[in-house]
Amino acid sequence: MNFVISSDMKKIQMVDLKGQYTKIKEEVDQSVLDVIESTAYINGPKVHEFQKNLENYLGVKHVIPCANGTDALQIAMMGLGLKPGDEVITADFTFAATVEVIALLNLTPVLVDVDPVTFNIDIDAIKKAITPKTKAIVPVHLFGMCANMEAIMEIAEANDLYVIEDNAQGIGATYTYPDGRKVKSGTIGHVASTSFFPSKNLGCYGDGGAIFTNDDDLAHTIRGIVNHGMYVRYHHDVVGVNSRLDSVQAAILDIKLKHLDQYNLARQTAARKYNAAFAGEANIVTPSGLSGCSGICDTCDCHVFHQYTLRILKGDRDELVKTLNENGIPCGVYYPIPLHRQKAYLDTRYKEEDFEITNQLVKEVISLPMHTELDDEQIEFITTTVKNFVNS
Repeated sequence: MNFVISSDMKKIQMVDLKGQYTKIKEEVDQSVLDVIESTAYINGPKVHEFQKNLENYLGVKHVIPCANGTDALQIAMMGLGLKPGDEVITADFTFAATVEVIALLNLTPVLVDVDPVTFNIDIDAIKKAITPKTKAIVPVHLFGMCANMEAIMEIAEANDLYVIEDNAQGIGATYTYPDGRKVKSGTIGHVASTSFFPSKNLGCYGDGGAIFTNDDDLAHTIRGIVNHGMYVRYHHDVVGVNSRLDSVQAAILDIKLKHLDQYNLARQTAARKYNAAFAGEANIVTPSGLSGCSGICDTCDCHVFHQYTLRILKGDRDELVKTLNENGIPCGVYYPIPLHRQKAYLDTRYKEEDFEITNQLVKEVISLPMHTELDDEQIEFITTTVKNFVNS
């Protein structure tokens, strides 16, 4: 089913990086030129400047930049001294990097189901999965929505477990405790990781990542790990890796960090418009936040909408993907196959009945274009196309 696109409507992008760049071009270009002229390409002043600015933004004691988000998660686990065979609990419904690093370190991944409202790790499932071998929990702030960190930290404290926040999709989100206290996602657990992949809410123009922690000793260990285990050149005190954020990317990120709250607000505004357009549609479930809120209410910034993800009920999600693409609307299915069914992570311990929600979500979810440059005309065309499909 095809619909008429206005001749003057901008081409719809899943992520409009060029449109965003155009608005900050002068700042970014000058900052990159400054790095090139300085020739301080690795661990230069721009890296340290960005590190300090991100620490201040997040309200966290230590930010350790690194080469990418997957490295960040692996290094966080290395810093905690987890040993082969230690069990690490994480969500079944997420990108493979989360479980990939657990397996790479010869730890034992323990996948559990997710909450049907937030798509984040299910609290009761965590409790049921704990064994004497469990050493850590990895909550993922999926699609930009804060996981239930208060409950997760209570479980961790009661069972002497580490909490490693996978904040690759949630940077800038605010977690609000029941008493009204607010903290940034990625600053609650013992350590956290993030990604600066270009499409992220805070993305560079290549690859990049970082680790966050308030633990001084852990930060010291991690600083050695990211640089071949060195604190003094050619003195290798710990087993390390080569994972450093280059100065060009740091310069770009430092410019974009100044705009991050504005970028997240633009995403939340677009999400409100999407939600309003889909209100009353019985076969469309829009994103929700903690305690069933929209995630974009006046008192809550718990969702920064790295993705805007719908559930399509009683309909053919895959046929909707085809229809959107035919109408020039990009979309994504994150994620089409649960991790427990992926060939690399098959395990006889897993029972299908333990993944009821994940198994349903992979049939229903679809992510619509979400970025800082979406305009009303594009949103109207996208939502009209979706509603016409589900009601046809």
